[in-house]
Amino acid sequence: MRFPKFAFWPLATTLVLCDCATKRAIEESVVPGVSRPVIKDVVRFTLEYNRGAAFSMHFGRYERVLLIAGGFAILSILMYLYRDLMRSRTSWPAVVGSALAVGGAIGNLLDRVRSPRGVVDFIDVGIGGSRFYIFNVADVGLSIGALLIAYALLRAEMTTSKQEPALADT
Repeated sequence: MRFPKFAFWPLATTLVLCDCATKRAIEESVVPGVSRPVIKDVVRFTLEYNRGAAFSMHFGRYERVLLIAGGFAILSILMYLYRDLMRSRTSWPAVVGSALAVGGAIGNLLDRVRSPRGVVDFIDVGIGGSRFYIFNVADVGLSIGALLIAYALLRAEMTTSKQEPALADT
């Protein structure tokens, strides 16, 4: 099933706006390092600033500059893929995945550029002392987007490999 390509920018923009709005709301209402239960002890809001990369990985003295440059590099790659996406017949997972990945990358990049404190993370999921890492709306978009892009690429590869033997017979 094809998905309208025009949905890309509204989806990406909506994710960026939701990400920025939730981060600002959390910064105004939650004390850093203090958890606020949302759904019992399973989901909490815990404000933290992540200066590092995913899962709080750190890269030394120049990590902010490196991560900002890396963010722009990732956006460049995603925009190159977007250009190809707009030229071809494509499925909804490719359009939605690309839009979520671009929106998530922009959301986290804005935080890195805006503040030396790092990316605002606040969604804290787990049970008791067993917690997953703390993340934000942009991270959710990036993760789901990456999965949808991988799915779309895998599906396209499978379709191409099924058609190749038919082409060889003609």
